[in-house]
Amino acid sequence: MRKQWFAVISIIAGVPSCAFAAGNSVDKADTVFMLINTILVIFMTIPGIALFYGGLLRRKNVLSLMSQVIVSFSLVCVLWVIYGYSLAFETGNPFFGGLKQVMLKNISITDLSGSFYQLIYVVFQGAFGCITVALVVGALCERVRFSALLIFIVLWFTASYIPMAHMVWGGGWLAQDGALDFAGGTVVHINAAVAGLVGAYLLGKRSGFGKEAFKPHNLPMTFIGTAVLYIGWFGFNVGSAGAVNAIAALALVNTMVATSGAVLSWISSEWLLRDKPSLLGACSGCIAGLVAITPAAATVGIGGALVIGVIAGITGLWGVVVLKRWLRVDDVCDVFGVHGVCGIVGCLLTSIFTASALGGTGFVEGMTMLRQFGIQVISILVCVVWSAVTAYFSFKIADLAVGLRISVESEREGLDITSHGESAYN
Repeated sequence: MRKQWFAVISIIAGVPSCAFAAGNSVDKADTVFMLINTILVIFMTIPGIALFYGGLLRRKNVLSLMSQVIVSFSLVCVLWVIYGYSLAFETGNPFFGGLKQVMLKNISITDLSGSFYQLIYVVFQGAFGCITVALVVGALCERVRFSALLIFIVLWFTASYIPMAHMVWGGGWLAQDGALDFAGGTVVHINAAVAGLVGAYLLGKRSGFGKEAFKPHNLPMTFIGTAVLYIGWFGFNVGSAGAVNAIAALALVNTMVATSGAVLSWISSEWLLRDKPSLLGACSGCIAGLVAITPAAATVGIGGALVIGVIAGITGLWGVVVLKRWLRVDDVCDVFGVHGVCGIVGCLLTSIFTASALGGTGFVEGMTMLRQFGIQVISILVCVVWSAVTAYFSFKIADLAVGLRISVESEREGLDITSHGESAYN
Protein backbone atom coordinates (compact mmCIF):
# COMPACT_ATOMS: atom_id res chain seq x y z
CA MET A 1 0.00 0.00 0.00
CA ARG A 2 1.06 3.63 0.19
CA LYS A 3 2.57 2.89 3.59
CA GLN A 4 5.98 2.77 1.86
CA TRP A 5 5.39 6.28 0.52
CA PHE A 6 4.06 7.51 3.85
CA ALA A 7 7.21 6.22 5.52
CA VAL A 8 9.40 8.21 3.11
CA ILE A 9 7.32 11.35 3.66
CA SER A 10 7.52 10.95 7.41
CA ILE A 11 11.32 10.93 7.20
CA ILE A 12 11.77 13.92 4.90
CA ALA A 13 9.03 16.02 6.47
CA GLY A 14 9.67 15.23 10.10
CA VAL A 15 6.23 13.71 10.63
CA PRO A 16 6.22 10.78 13.06
CA SER A 17 6.08 7.54 11.09
CA CYS A 18 3.52 6.21 13.55
CA ALA A 19 1.06 8.57 11.90
CA PHE A 20 1.08 6.26 8.89
CA ALA A 21 1.77 2.89 10.45
CA ALA A 22 -0.93 0.34 11.09
CA GLY A 23 -2.18 0.86 14.60
CA ASN A 24 -4.35 -0.96 17.08
CA SER A 25 -7.06 1.64 17.35
CA VAL A 26 -9.00 3.81 14.96
CA ASP A 27 -8.64 7.59 14.99
CA LYS A 28 -12.08 9.12 14.49
CA ALA A 29 -10.69 12.38 13.10
CA ASP A 30 -8.61 10.54 10.50
CA THR A 31 -11.56 8.33 9.64
CA VAL A 32 -13.86 11.29 8.98
CA PHE A 33 -11.04 13.03 7.12
CA MET A 34 -10.59 10.07 4.77
CA LEU A 35 -14.34 9.57 4.32
CA ILE A 36 -14.69 13.17 3.15
CA ASN A 37 -11.66 13.00 0.87
CA THR A 38 -12.86 9.74 -0.66
CA ILE A 39 -16.21 11.32 -1.50
CA LEU A 40 -14.41 14.34 -2.98
CA VAL A 41 -12.38 12.12 -5.33
CA ILE A 42 -15.58 10.41 -6.48
CA PHE A 43 -17.09 13.88 -6.92
CA MET A 44 -14.24 14.71 -9.32
CA THR A 45 -15.38 12.07 -11.79
CA ILE A 46 -19.13 12.25 -11.31
CA PRO A 47 -19.99 15.01 -12.06
CA GLY A 48 -16.63 16.82 -12.49
CA ILE A 49 -15.14 15.06 -15.51
CA ALA A 50 -18.57 14.60 -17.10
CA LEU A 51 -19.36 18.32 -16.93
CA PHE A 52 -15.88 19.52 -17.87
CA TYR A 53 -15.59 17.28 -20.94
CA GLY A 54 -19.29 17.50 -21.78
CA GLY A 55 -19.17 21.25 -22.24
CA LEU A 56 -16.22 20.97 -24.62
CA LEU A 57 -18.06 18.75 -27.09
CA ARG A 58 -20.66 19.49 -29.72
CA ARG A 59 -24.23 19.41 -28.42
CA LYS A 60 -25.05 16.20 -30.28
CA ASN A 61 -22.47 14.20 -28.30
CA VAL A 62 -22.72 15.49 -24.74
CA LEU A 63 -24.93 12.68 -23.43
CA SER A 64 -22.72 10.03 -24.99
CA LEU A 65 -19.74 11.45 -23.09
CA MET A 66 -21.64 11.51 -19.82
CA SER A 67 -22.79 7.93 -20.41
CA GLN A 68 -19.21 6.85 -21.08
CA VAL A 69 -18.01 8.52 -17.88
CA ILE A 70 -20.60 7.08 -15.50
CA VAL A 71 -20.51 3.58 -17.03
CA SER A 72 -16.70 3.49 -17.08
CA PHE A 73 -16.70 4.64 -13.46
CA SER A 74 -19.08 1.82 -12.51
CA LEU A 75 -17.13 -0.78 -14.48
CA VAL A 76 -13.84 0.13 -12.83
CA CYS A 77 -15.51 0.06 -9.39
CA VAL A 78 -16.55 -3.54 -9.96
CA LEU A 79 -13.17 -4.58 -11.36
CA TRP A 80 -11.40 -2.86 -8.47
CA VAL A 81 -13.33 -4.82 -5.87
CA ILE A 82 -13.02 -8.14 -7.72
CA TYR A 83 -9.26 -8.09 -8.30
CA GLY A 84 -7.89 -4.56 -8.79
CA TYR A 85 -7.20 -3.63 -5.20
CA SER A 86 -5.53 -6.94 -4.45
CA LEU A 87 -3.27 -6.83 -7.51
CA ALA A 88 -2.34 -3.23 -6.86
CA PHE A 89 -1.73 -3.21 -3.11
CA GLU A 90 -1.25 -6.78 -1.93
CA THR A 91 2.34 -7.97 -1.50
CA GLY A 92 3.64 -9.48 -4.73
CA ASN A 93 6.35 -9.01 -7.35
CA PRO A 94 7.75 -5.72 -8.70
CA PHE A 95 4.85 -5.37 -11.17
CA PHE A 96 1.76 -6.93 -9.62
CA GLY A 97 0.51 -7.64 -6.13
CA GLY A 98 -1.03 -10.90 -4.98
CA LEU A 99 -4.52 -12.39 -4.98
CA LYS A 100 -5.12 -12.80 -1.27
CA GLN A 101 -7.66 -9.97 -1.23
CA VAL A 102 -9.68 -10.85 -4.33
CA MET A 103 -13.30 -9.75 -3.75
CA LEU A 104 -11.84 -8.07 -0.65
CA LYS A 105 -11.67 -11.35 1.19
CA ASN A 106 -9.43 -11.35 4.26
CA ILE A 107 -10.39 -7.71 4.90
CA SER A 108 -12.74 -7.43 7.85
CA ILE A 109 -14.79 -4.34 8.64
CA THR A 110 -12.53 -3.61 11.61
CA ASP A 111 -9.18 -3.88 9.78
CA LEU A 112 -7.21 -0.64 9.68
CA SER A 113 -5.04 1.10 7.14
CA GLY A 114 -2.99 3.42 9.28
CA SER A 115 -5.44 5.01 11.69
CA PHE A 116 -8.65 4.57 9.67
CA TYR A 117 -10.62 1.62 8.34
CA GLN A 118 -9.09 -0.26 5.43
CA LEU A 119 -12.36 -0.44 3.54
CA ILE A 120 -12.27 3.36 3.27
CA TYR A 121 -8.80 3.09 1.78
CA VAL A 122 -10.08 0.54 -0.73
CA VAL A 123 -12.70 2.99 -1.99
CA PHE A 124 -10.30 5.94 -1.88
CA GLN A 125 -7.80 4.17 -4.10
CA GLY A 126 -10.55 2.75 -6.30
CA ALA A 127 -11.75 6.28 -7.02
CA PHE A 128 -8.27 7.07 -8.38
CA GLY A 129 -8.60 4.21 -10.83
CA CYS A 130 -12.06 5.41 -11.87
CA ILE A 131 -10.97 8.94 -12.69
CA THR A 132 -7.90 7.70 -14.57
CA VAL A 133 -10.06 5.71 -16.96
CA ALA A 134 -12.54 8.59 -17.27
CA LEU A 135 -9.70 10.90 -18.32
CA VAL A 136 -8.90 8.64 -21.28
CA VAL A 137 -12.46 9.05 -22.56
CA GLY A 138 -11.82 12.74 -23.26
CA ALA A 139 -9.40 11.91 -26.07
CA LEU A 140 -11.71 9.39 -27.76
CA CYS A 141 -15.16 10.96 -27.61
CA GLU A 142 -17.42 11.87 -30.51
CA ARG A 143 -16.42 8.82 -32.61
CA VAL A 144 -15.65 5.81 -30.39
CA ARG A 145 -18.01 2.83 -30.27
CA PHE A 146 -19.47 2.42 -26.79
CA SER A 147 -18.98 -1.36 -26.62
CA ALA A 148 -15.39 -1.04 -27.85
CA LEU A 149 -14.68 1.52 -25.13
CA LEU A 150 -15.88 -0.88 -22.44
CA ILE A 151 -13.67 -3.69 -23.78
CA PHE A 152 -10.71 -1.33 -23.84
CA ILE A 153 -11.37 -0.26 -20.25
CA VAL A 154 -11.34 -3.82 -18.92
CA LEU A 155 -8.09 -4.64 -20.73
CA TRP A 156 -6.16 -1.42 -20.17
CA PHE A 157 -7.23 -0.97 -16.55
CA THR A 158 -5.97 -4.49 -15.85
CA ALA A 159 -2.79 -4.28 -17.88
CA SER A 160 -1.74 -0.68 -17.22
CA TYR A 161 -3.43 1.07 -14.32
CA ILE A 162 -3.13 -1.78 -11.83
CA PRO A 163 0.60 -2.49 -12.41
CA MET A 164 1.45 1.23 -12.43
CA ALA A 165 -0.37 1.68 -9.12
CA HIS A 166 1.53 -1.28 -7.70
CA MET A 167 4.90 -0.12 -9.04
CA VAL A 168 4.52 3.39 -7.61
CA TRP A 169 2.26 3.05 -4.55
CA GLY A 170 2.10 -0.65 -3.78
CA GLY A 171 5.76 -1.27 -2.96
CA GLY A 172 6.72 -2.36 -6.49
CA TRP A 173 9.63 -1.54 -8.76
CA LEU A 174 9.46 2.27 -8.95
CA ALA A 175 8.61 2.68 -5.27
CA GLN A 176 11.67 0.62 -4.36
CA ASP A 177 13.80 2.83 -6.60
CA GLY A 178 12.59 5.94 -4.75
CA ALA A 179 10.28 7.54 -7.34
CA LEU A 180 8.29 10.46 -5.92
CA ASP A 181 4.65 10.57 -6.98
CA PHE A 182 2.48 11.65 -4.10
CA ALA A 183 -0.97 11.52 -5.68
CA GLY A 184 -0.74 10.37 -9.28
CA GLY A 185 1.50 12.29 -11.68
CA THR A 186 2.53 9.05 -13.38
CA VAL A 187 -0.12 6.59 -12.20
CA VAL A 188 -3.08 8.80 -13.11
CA HIS A 189 -2.22 11.67 -15.44
CA ILE A 190 0.64 10.50 -17.66
CA ASN A 191 -0.83 7.00 -17.73
CA ALA A 192 -4.24 8.23 -18.92
CA ALA A 193 -2.81 10.84 -21.30
CA VAL A 194 -0.63 8.35 -23.17
CA ALA A 195 -3.49 5.87 -23.49
CA GLY A 196 -5.73 8.64 -24.79
CA LEU A 197 -3.11 9.71 -27.32
CA VAL A 198 -2.71 6.17 -28.63
CA GLY A 199 -6.47 5.79 -28.89
CA ALA A 200 -6.85 9.10 -30.72
CA TYR A 201 -4.30 8.00 -33.31
CA LEU A 202 -5.94 4.60 -33.79
CA LEU A 203 -9.43 6.09 -34.07
CA GLY A 204 -8.37 8.76 -36.52
CA LYS A 205 -9.71 12.28 -36.75
CA ARG A 206 -13.39 13.12 -36.50
CA SER A 207 -15.27 13.55 -39.75
CA GLY A 208 -14.81 17.14 -40.89
CA PHE A 209 -11.91 17.80 -38.53
CA GLY A 210 -9.85 20.68 -39.87
CA LYS A 211 -12.62 21.68 -42.27
CA GLU A 212 -15.44 22.49 -39.87
CA ALA A 213 -15.42 24.56 -36.69
CA PHE A 214 -15.62 22.19 -33.71
CA LYS A 215 -16.36 24.63 -30.90
CA PRO A 216 -17.37 23.84 -27.29
CA HIS A 217 -21.15 23.87 -27.10
CA ASN A 218 -21.47 24.96 -23.45
CA LEU A 219 -18.59 26.74 -21.72
CA PRO A 220 -20.61 27.45 -18.54
CA MET A 221 -20.91 23.65 -18.20
CA THR A 222 -17.13 23.35 -18.58
CA PHE A 223 -16.66 26.06 -15.95
CA ILE A 224 -18.89 24.19 -13.49
CA GLY A 225 -16.94 21.00 -14.22
CA THR A 226 -13.68 22.87 -13.57
CA ALA A 227 -14.99 24.13 -10.23
CA VAL A 228 -16.05 20.62 -9.24
CA LEU A 229 -12.64 19.24 -10.21
CA TYR A 230 -10.84 22.01 -8.31
CA ILE A 231 -12.79 21.30 -5.13
CA GLY A 232 -12.51 17.55 -5.55
CA TRP A 233 -8.77 17.76 -6.15
CA PHE A 234 -8.23 18.70 -2.52
CA GLY A 235 -9.53 15.22 -1.70
CA PHE A 236 -7.15 13.87 -4.33
CA ASN A 237 -4.03 15.55 -2.95
CA VAL A 238 -4.82 16.28 0.69
CA GLY A 239 -6.40 12.87 1.22
CA SER A 240 -3.24 11.18 -0.01
CA ALA A 241 -1.62 12.20 3.28
CA GLY A 242 -3.72 9.48 4.91
CA ALA A 243 -4.23 11.40 8.15
CA VAL A 244 -4.90 14.83 9.63
CA ASN A 245 -1.28 15.92 9.84
CA ALA A 246 1.32 18.37 8.59
CA ILE A 247 1.56 16.68 5.19
CA ALA A 248 -2.16 17.22 4.63
CA ALA A 249 -1.76 20.91 5.47
CA LEU A 250 1.20 21.25 3.11
CA ALA A 251 -0.66 19.51 0.30
CA LEU A 252 -3.65 21.80 0.87
CA VAL A 253 -1.78 25.07 0.49
CA ASN A 254 0.46 23.79 -2.32
CA THR A 255 -2.56 22.67 -4.33
CA MET A 256 -4.23 26.07 -3.97
CA VAL A 257 -1.09 28.09 -4.74
CA ALA A 258 0.04 26.04 -7.74
CA THR A 259 -3.42 26.10 -9.29
CA SER A 260 -3.73 29.86 -8.91
CA GLY A 261 -0.29 30.37 -10.45
CA ALA A 262 -1.21 28.20 -13.42
CA VAL A 263 -4.48 30.03 -14.07
CA LEU A 264 -2.66 33.37 -14.11
CA SER A 265 0.24 32.19 -16.28
CA TRP A 266 -2.08 30.50 -18.80
CA ILE A 267 -4.39 33.48 -19.30
CA SER A 268 -1.47 35.93 -19.27
CA SER A 269 0.24 33.97 -22.04
CA GLU A 270 -3.03 33.68 -23.93
CA TRP A 271 -3.71 37.39 -23.47
CA LEU A 272 -0.28 38.21 -24.83
CA LEU A 273 -0.55 35.88 -27.82
CA ARG A 274 -4.22 36.23 -28.72
CA ASP A 275 -5.14 39.65 -27.30
CA LYS A 276 -7.92 38.21 -25.13
CA PRO A 277 -7.94 36.10 -21.95
CA SER A 278 -10.61 33.42 -22.29
CA LEU A 279 -12.71 31.51 -19.78
CA LEU A 280 -11.65 28.27 -21.44
CA GLY A 281 -8.03 29.32 -20.95
CA ALA A 282 -8.62 29.99 -17.26
CA CYS A 283 -10.34 26.61 -16.84
CA SER A 284 -7.55 24.84 -18.71
CA GLY A 285 -4.92 26.61 -16.63
CA CYS A 286 -6.71 25.50 -13.48
CA ILE A 287 -6.53 21.85 -14.54
CA ALA A 288 -2.91 22.27 -15.66
CA GLY A 289 -1.86 23.53 -12.24
CA LEU A 290 -3.76 20.79 -10.43
CA VAL A 291 -2.13 18.13 -12.59
CA ALA A 292 1.40 19.49 -12.15
CA ILE A 293 1.26 19.82 -8.36
CA THR A 294 -0.21 16.35 -7.85
CA PRO A 295 3.09 14.43 -7.64
CA ALA A 296 4.79 17.21 -5.67
CA ALA A 297 2.15 18.38 -3.21
CA ALA A 298 3.67 16.71 -0.14
CA THR A 299 7.35 17.53 -0.63
CA VAL A 300 7.78 20.96 -2.22
CA GLY A 301 7.58 24.28 -0.42
CA ILE A 302 5.09 27.05 -1.09
CA GLY A 303 7.43 28.91 -3.41
CA GLY A 304 8.19 25.72 -5.30
CA ALA A 305 4.48 25.04 -5.71
CA LEU A 306 3.95 28.52 -7.16
CA VAL A 307 6.79 28.07 -9.65
CA ILE A 308 5.45 24.64 -10.65
CA GLY A 309 2.02 26.15 -11.24
CA VAL A 310 3.34 29.05 -13.32
CA ILE A 311 5.41 26.69 -15.48
CA ALA A 312 2.45 24.32 -15.83
CA GLY A 313 0.22 27.10 -17.16
CA ILE A 314 2.73 28.02 -19.85
CA THR A 315 3.63 24.46 -20.86
CA GLY A 316 -0.02 23.40 -20.81
CA LEU A 317 -0.90 26.16 -23.27
CA TRP A 318 2.03 25.06 -25.43
CA GLY A 319 0.76 21.49 -25.24
CA VAL A 320 -2.74 22.24 -26.51
CA VAL A 321 -1.71 24.83 -29.13
CA VAL A 322 1.73 23.89 -30.45
CA LEU A 323 2.36 20.25 -29.52
CA LYS A 324 -1.10 19.14 -30.63
CA ARG A 325 -0.45 20.65 -34.05
CA TRP A 326 2.93 18.94 -34.25
CA LEU A 327 1.43 15.58 -33.32
CA ARG A 328 -1.39 15.99 -35.87
CA VAL A 329 -3.83 14.19 -33.62
CA ASP A 330 -7.50 14.79 -32.83
CA ASP A 331 -7.32 14.66 -29.04
CA VAL A 332 -10.79 16.10 -28.49
CA CYS A 333 -10.43 17.38 -24.91
CA ASP A 334 -6.65 17.89 -24.99
CA VAL A 335 -5.97 15.07 -22.56
CA PHE A 336 -2.34 14.69 -23.59
CA GLY A 337 -1.71 18.42 -23.97
CA VAL A 338 -2.80 19.10 -20.38
CA HIS A 339 -2.55 15.88 -18.38
CA GLY A 340 0.40 14.41 -20.26
CA VAL A 341 2.54 17.53 -20.61
CA CYS A 342 1.78 18.95 -17.16
CA GLY A 343 2.03 15.54 -15.53
CA ILE A 344 5.55 15.17 -16.94
CA VAL A 345 6.46 18.73 -15.92
CA GLY A 346 5.17 18.13 -12.39
CA CYS A 347 7.05 14.86 -11.97
CA LEU A 348 10.32 16.37 -13.14
CA LEU A 349 10.00 19.54 -11.06
CA THR A 350 9.22 17.44 -7.98
CA SER A 351 12.84 16.29 -8.00
CA ILE A 352 14.04 19.90 -8.02
CA PHE A 353 11.77 21.72 -5.59
CA THR A 354 11.77 18.95 -3.00
CA ALA A 355 15.31 20.10 -2.18
CA SER A 356 15.45 21.78 1.23
CA ALA A 357 17.60 24.57 -0.24
CA LEU A 358 14.63 25.48 -2.46
CA GLY A 359 12.09 25.36 0.35
CA GLY A 360 11.10 21.71 0.05
CA THR A 361 11.04 19.09 2.76
CA GLY A 362 14.32 17.61 1.56
CA PHE A 363 15.37 14.27 0.10
CA VAL A 364 15.81 11.02 1.95
CA GLU A 365 19.27 10.37 3.31
CA GLY A 366 21.81 9.68 0.57
CA MET A 367 19.61 11.08 -2.22
CA THR A 368 20.77 14.02 -4.33
CA MET A 369 18.77 16.25 -6.65
CA LEU A 370 20.49 14.84 -9.73
CA ARG A 371 19.88 11.26 -8.68
CA GLN A 372 16.24 11.99 -7.83
CA PHE A 373 15.81 13.69 -11.21
CA GLY A 374 17.14 10.57 -12.92
CA ILE A 375 14.72 8.38 -10.97
CA GLN A 376 11.84 10.64 -11.98
CA VAL A 377 12.85 10.44 -15.64
CA ILE A 378 12.93 6.64 -15.45
CA SER A 379 9.50 6.51 -13.81
CA ILE A 380 8.06 8.76 -16.55
CA LEU A 381 9.61 6.67 -19.33
CA VAL A 382 8.35 3.45 -17.77
CA CYS A 383 4.85 4.90 -17.50
CA VAL A 384 4.85 6.21 -21.09
CA VAL A 385 6.08 2.96 -22.63
CA TRP A 386 3.95 0.71 -20.43
CA SER A 387 0.77 2.68 -21.02
CA ALA A 388 1.38 3.05 -24.77
CA VAL A 389 2.01 -0.65 -25.36
CA THR A 390 -0.91 -1.87 -23.25
CA ALA A 391 -3.24 0.76 -24.74
CA TYR A 392 -2.28 -0.20 -28.29
CA PHE A 393 -3.06 -3.88 -27.79
CA SER A 394 -6.19 -3.12 -25.76
CA PHE A 395 -7.58 -0.90 -28.51
CA LYS A 396 -6.62 -3.42 -31.19
CA ILE A 397 -8.43 -6.24 -29.38
CA ALA A 398 -11.50 -4.05 -28.97
CA ASP A 399 -11.33 -3.17 -32.66
CA LEU A 400 -11.15 -6.82 -33.67
CA ALA A 401 -14.00 -7.73 -31.35
CA VAL A 402 -16.62 -5.09 -32.20
CA GLY A 403 -14.99 -2.35 -34.25
CA LEU A 404 -13.41 0.67 -32.61
CA ARG A 405 -15.13 3.48 -34.48
CA ILE A 406 -18.75 4.18 -35.32
CA SER A 407 -19.85 4.78 -38.93
CA VAL A 408 -19.51 8.16 -40.61
CA GLU A 409 -23.30 8.43 -40.81
CA SER A 410 -23.71 7.79 -37.09
CA GLU A 411 -20.96 10.26 -36.31
CA ARG A 412 -22.61 12.94 -38.41
CA GLU A 413 -25.93 12.44 -36.67
CA GLY A 414 -24.32 12.37 -33.24
CA LEU A 415 -23.67 9.65 -30.69
CA ASP A 416 -26.44 10.82 -28.39
CA ILE A 417 -29.06 9.59 -30.84
CA THR A 418 -27.24 6.81 -32.67
CA SER A 419 -25.60 5.15 -29.65
CA HIS A 420 -27.97 5.98 -26.80
CA GLY A 421 -31.28 6.96 -28.38
CA GLU A 422 -31.67 10.25 -26.55
CA SER A 423 -30.91 13.93 -26.97
CA ALA A 424 -29.66 16.52 -24.48
CA TYR A 425 -31.48 19.42 -26.09
CA ASN A 426 -34.94 19.20 -27.62
